[in-house]
Amino acid sequence: MRELMQLALDLFGDGAAAAPPPPAAPRGRKSPGPARPRTRQPGSFVPDALPFAVPPVVAVATPTVPLVDTLTPASFVHPQASRELMLGAARVAYEFKRGKRRTIGFVVGAEGLSVRAPRWVALRDVDAAVREKSDWILRKLAETQQRHARVEATRIDWKDGAGFPFLGEPVVVRLDPKHGFEGVGGALDAGDGTGPRLLRLAVAQNAEPAQIRDAAQAWLMRQARKLFIERLDHFAPLLGVRWAKLSLSNAATRWGSASADGSIRLNWRLIHFRLSVVDYVVAHELAHLRVMDHSHRFWETVESVVPDYDVLRQQLKDEAVPRWG
Repeated sequence: MRELMQLALDLFGDGAAAAPPPPAAPRGRKSPGPARPRTRQPGSFVPDALPFAVPPVVAVATPTVPLVDTLTPASFVHPQASRELMLGAARVAYEFKRGKRRTIGFVVGAEGLSVRAPRWVALRDVDAAVREKSDWILRKLAETQQRHARVEATRIDWKDGAGFPFLGEPVVVRLDPKHGFEGVGGALDAGDGTGPRLLRLAVAQNAEPAQIRDAAQAWLMRQARKLFIERLDHFAPLLGVRWAKLSLSNAATRWGSASADGSIRLNWRLIHFRLSVVDYVVAHELAHLRVMDHSHRFWETVESVVPDYDVLRQQLKDEAVPRWG
């Protein structure tokens, strides 16, 4: 019991116990005298003395995982790839062909990287050229992959309830076989502004996806022709030109074309975009009836009727068109 009481006094004593004597000053030196109280600087924090010993903090080493092991390397593989390289952390398998040319050429398309080289160039030089262009190649491959992902996300599942944009606004398909819609095969409800408008098609409820797609496409193409003629008639006088014939195209990569005889071709899928984007393409093709190239004078002609053509042109490139396949 006495030992426990002594331990308590040692730990929580009231200060009555005598402090140990200060060490003797070395010979030849003056005694430092009594210790002066520590002065607290304004704004500083000096913690009070703790009545117990604080154990030292021991750092625990955690295993580190290299960053490269936590990331999945990018992979770009052309379907007809015959050669493969690692460009940084990315695996690039590219299509390689030789031909009658003077330099090594690079093309990044929907399928991946294609490389063309003269017959006399060694393979090691081809690979060296690919590595030298690696920054450009990887950037273009990534952009193409992202664009493809956006397109896949817009793939239309052709059934009752399928959706797609019409002049920039969402439309939902409703199969309504009881009505003929005055021979046009479908009709777009006016809508109440609270949700997507309904495109009612005269198609059976058990119709195949291809039948539903064809009915929707036929309706959209009729709307596109009607709108395009209206916009051609609007912009032609403003540009001082006359158009003679309109054809609808189904091209995969081209939105329109113009011929010197006044013939205009416009992709019917433009009907998915906002009217301002449609107007840019219409004005672009009509401007070619005055300037048959893409010179500075041509773009000035387009700008005279569509001042923000550069913004609309970029939107046409950036926005994903619904995939109909």
